[in-house]
Amino acid sequence: MTEVSSLTGRLLVATPALADPNFDRAVVLLLDHDEEGSLGVVLNRPTPVDVGDILEGWAALAGEPGVVFQGGPVSLDSALGVAVVPGETDGPSAPLGWRRVHGAIGLVDLEAPPELLASAVGSLRIFAGYAGWGPGQLEDELVEGAWYVVESEPGDVSSPSPERLWREVLRRQRNELAMVATYPDDPSLN
Repeated sequence: MTEVSSLTGRLLVATPALADPNFDRAVVLLLDHDEEGSLGVVLNRPTPVDVGDILEGWAALAGEPGVVFQGGPVSLDSALGVAVVPGETDGPSAPLGWRRVHGAIGLVDLEAPPELLASAVGSLRIFAGYAGWGPGQLEDELVEGAWYVVESEPGDVSSPSPERLWREVLRRQRNELAMVATYPDDPSLN
């Protein structure tokens, strides 16, 4: 099998051609990507459920909007916490209950007391479910042109306007992808 170059920490941005309604205009942060498959969370699918309704202790740390996000179509009954911890995050300086994924972005142990992370967390998002791909599945979708792969920024995790994230991520690209941000919601109306 060919070696898979890790895309962990990068964003998958759905192309307008992606037909799966689960991922229409989705921006997915890849939390893990290797030869065994890929796992990520959709950053721009807020739900109407307040974080305090399901994880009361974490509500005070959740960024605006303080709601649970639908991380993807897999395991919607499970929760994942993703937090940005500014500053040095490696080794013994990493806060308890947080594991670095990429740069300042990491996974939160939602079983840990929120107080352990309260002083270190710059922003926190709670996701119900995740997006997952088996071995080679994501690579096949990339070859088919379903996703653009771009660099993530820590602010993507905590965007206060998740409904605009797809366009904002594309607009900041320094190539022809910036033009895709102007793609109409419904091309048949043109």
